[in-house]
Amino acid sequence: MDEIYEKVLEYKKKGLDGVLITAVEKKGEGPVEVGKKLFVGEDGKLYGTVGGGALEHKAIETAKELMKDRENRLVCYLLNEDGPQMTKKNYTSLPMKCGGMVTLYYEFTGKKRHVYIFGAGHVAKALGRILKTLDFHLVVIDDRKEVLADYPYADRLVDKPFAGFIDEEGLKEGSFVIVCTPSHKYDYNVLDRILEKDLDIPYMGMLCSAAKLRDYLDRIKEKFGGVDLANFYAPVGLDTGGDSPEEIAVSIAAEMLALAHGKKNHLHMRESENGPYRYWED
Repeated sequence: MDEIYEKVLEYKKKGLDGVLITAVEKKGEGPVEVGKKLFVGEDGKLYGTVGGGALEHKAIETAKELMKDRENRLVCYLLNEDGPQMTKKNYTSLPMKCGGMVTLYYEFTGKKRHVYIFGAGHVAKALGRILKTLDFHLVVIDDRKEVLADYPYADRLVDKPFAGFIDEEGLKEGSFVIVCTPSHKYDYNVLDRILEKDLDIPYMGMLCSAAKLRDYLDRIKEKFGGVDLANFYAPVGLDTGGDSPEEIAVSIAAEMLALAHGKKNHLHMRESENGPYRYWED
């Protein structure tokens, strides 16, 4: 049992997702006792057991589905292949002869989101200070060793060229990206890589002025033609006012949380008169 908890902690520290499955109730005959656990890792490795057979096979399939949705779930299983399927609401029949009932609780153990920050300067540091208190796994990429050495908030610091990191390691599916490198050239390279590779990034924000945004939009029009900007937030952040690194960081963190929780009706900076959608209409 201790090994399973150790594995959960190990995966969390590495920023890897997983689902911990626990048998929380049993009635009648069945292959598992209450309290038994199975941990399913993002890498497909399994630790522990909830009884084997059709029950465990179904549990592993369900865990993989929940990993994509990042959700918890309680499921009751009827271990009776001869009975009617889905005999009661929230009950699932399995092809087994036991005849009993088992309830499994699925607990997603990963982070809410992975966040990649390209650039470790003043705004990135202020943002990291906020994100460290939230349920995000933070990866910061910069090739300036002296800047990285002064960054205390990341789960992982990466000393590599900005776009080169994407070429070598890619980005975790469904993650958030903040681009605030020391040069517009590097910012553009990072965003170009994401578009070129058609990565599943629901939120990519760029710290920029109106002039810089207009310059980049001209660039991607020329390079990519028509492109979907639904996931591009520039200027990044909610329109909260203030221009200090700390105030900008608050607006970015608030925008990320709003998207992570599916909240709408906020005024985003990108929806201002300099936002990309207004620009496409020009």
